[in-house]
Amino acid sequence: MPSYNAPVEDTLFLLNDVLGFHDHSHLPRFSEATPDVVEAILKEGAKFCEEQLQPLNQIGDHEGCTRHDDGRVTTPKGFKEAYDAFCEAGWGSLAIPEQYGGQNLPASLAVVLNEFMCSANMAFAMYPGLTQGAIAALLEHASDEFKDTYLPKMTTGEWTGTMNLTEPHCGTDLGLLRTKAVPQGDGSYKISGTKIFISAGEHDLSDNIVHLVLARIEGAPAGTKGISLFLVPKKRLDADGNPAEDNGVSCGSIEEKMGIHGNATCVMNYDEATGWLIGEENKGLRAMFVMMNEARLGVAIQGVSQSEVAYQNAVAYAKDRIQGRSLTGPKAPDKPADPIIVHPDVRRVLMTIRSFNEAARALYIHTAIKGDISHVSEDEAERQAADDFMGLMTPVLKGVLTDKGFDYSVMAQQMFGGHGYISEWGMEQFVRDARIAMIYEGANGIQALDLVGRKLPANGGRAIQAFFKEVGGFLKEHGDNEDLQGFTKPLKKGLDDLQAATMWLMQNGMANPDNAGAASTDYMHLMGLVGMGYMWAKIAVVAQAKLEEGAGDKEEMLKNKLTLGTFYMERLMPETGAQLARLSTGAQTMMSLPEEAF
Repeated sequence: MPSYNAPVEDTLFLLNDVLGFHDHSHLPRFSEATPDVVEAILKEGAKFCEEQLQPLNQIGDHEGCTRHDDGRVTTPKGFKEAYDAFCEAGWGSLAIPEQYGGQNLPASLAVVLNEFMCSANMAFAMYPGLTQGAIAALLEHASDEFKDTYLPKMTTGEWTGTMNLTEPHCGTDLGLLRTKAVPQGDGSYKISGTKIFISAGEHDLSDNIVHLVLARIEGAPAGTKGISLFLVPKKRLDADGNPAEDNGVSCGSIEEKMGIHGNATCVMNYDEATGWLIGEENKGLRAMFVMMNEARLGVAIQGVSQSEVAYQNAVAYAKDRIQGRSLTGPKAPDKPADPIIVHPDVRRVLMTIRSFNEAARALYIHTAIKGDISHVSEDEAERQAADDFMGLMTPVLKGVLTDKGFDYSVMAQQMFGGHGYISEWGMEQFVRDARIAMIYEGANGIQALDLVGRKLPANGGRAIQAFFKEVGGFLKEHGDNEDLQGFTKPLKKGLDDLQAATMWLMQNGMANPDNAGAASTDYMHLMGLVGMGYMWAKIAVVAQAKLEEGAGDKEEMLKNKLTLGTFYMERLMPETGAQLARLSTGAQTMMSLPEEAF
């Protein structure tokens, strides 16, 4: 019963008109991504997601994955056929270098397609999504031999990838991991240990699964300084490079979990499996962080994706469900009641969700474009500035977009009343699926700590000062435009609050680290609000200019953008003041309650 329509036109508006995607056409990767190519990719990708992935979403949720007695795992009905179609169309190759069979297009396009896929079927999207992250890690840290051997098959989707970090006794604190690696004298290692919560750890979609596994070489230093990264295939390759014998890698069980049932979340056992070192000894976290950062952006998008699909279905229901009469008189006098969309509180909910969705989409695309620039620009200063922005925003995107993505999926469910609690409508699945995004790839409290403890002080605060300068420059350029005062004034207040919060952290966080910890989540959400407010202000500048020029058949869309942006500025941006007030109280009260009193 649920439906989904990919927001292609909204996304093209952001890429073409607001975020300057085509301003970078002189750069590698961007040069081939002409407006016609981009539009064709998004429209065809949307069609694939709507027609092939979305119909499998509830099927995957109801059936889940099955582990058989021999350790094999089968995915839900239709997943294998959909995956084969995904591979045949080349969707997984968009951003991979040509030398490995890819299309060498900007990664930001693959990121957008990922939103469409996750909205249509989040559990399915995780299989190729994890492969993309593994490819990114191998591209940066593997030897040419391993790249040539593994990347072409991973690019086509014939082989998939995973990341193996978590163990039963350790999650975020990876310094405690026990999986061991024993050198064999021929350049390989024997990997032994157990990993848990491994998404897509075992399945029937591909011929081989390339596991990237964190382990400790015998004699390595304790803690995170002694962790290395290994490539451990499910099946070893024969002399011709084809999957052959099993490699001591097995799925011990599948987790029974709250959502994303169509994705196999596995306990993985490594019983002297043969693995090969990726990168340097004891430098595994640095290599794995490439994949983790890719995954964190992907998880941020999962938050937006569930909020988007939940919103779409809530709107359809609100327009159809009749209940009560408008407070200002009947709007459907020919019916026994009005559709609930006439009620102000229903509109408050729907506009809250949509104003978040559109701003969040703009912010993650803006960040993804910066990520592309950091890799392909020939200007060192431009690369550094883009990398700084990406590093600063990654924990904000992961934390804020998944926190709010879940909140707004719940709000959309509420539109259905009791029907929202019934599985056939699909809303409760969106809520369950959205919940995991707040937890994995670093729980959101960890993202907040990463932001205030690492990203803010990095390089003397260079990244946050550049962000202040960017938003401040925008305000200086447009602050005198009377038609934009509804955007620039709230954005200026939000920026002032963020700068005040940053100064408070500088003055109080180092003196007492608990102050930084106590402030971290509010600070993260404050920055998220300002970042999304900045996006709405950029959208408003473009929309206003186009309306003044004469927008033709786009007039209604542009006016709607201005209305939604104004709603965001009126209703959501004022929360920056509350966040500043909260975080400025420090940690004293929070830390004064004795443990026994909890």
